[in-house]
Amino acid sequence: MRGGDGEGRYLLTRPDRLKDHQREHIEAARAACHEMTALAELIHNFAVLLDPTDGNAALLSTWITSARAEDLPHLHAFTRELARDRAAVDAALTLPHHNGGTEVVNNKTKLMSSSRGHRSPRPSQNRT
Repeated sequence: MRGGDGEGRYLLTRPDRLKDHQREHIEAARAACHEMTALAELIHNFAVLLDPTDGNAALLSTWITSARAEDLPHLHAFTRELARDRAAVDAALTLPHHNGGTEVVNNKTKLMSSSRGHRSPRPSQNRT
């Protein structure tokens, strides 16, 4: 199998959204070498963590240990970056977050303000 046929993109696609030929590409790549098998498994396991849940911090520790055990230098670099700000990573993977309600209020406020001809002061304007 030639490299660059989209396996990387396919690995990053949700499995339920893959077409049969894309799934076949992934399986062929996984069968070709241990590193590709390990990478595919690690990507899949990390993707599961992107749905914030209480137990994800512990699962991330397990994932990092698994990633560091493989001969995948780019993932080693990624795990080092995760460790640099682990508290923020844990919060992102465990806490429910969205700002949808806040954005609706902000947009309504901006719309009402602009319809009345009000403008926000520019940072360079003197606010005395």
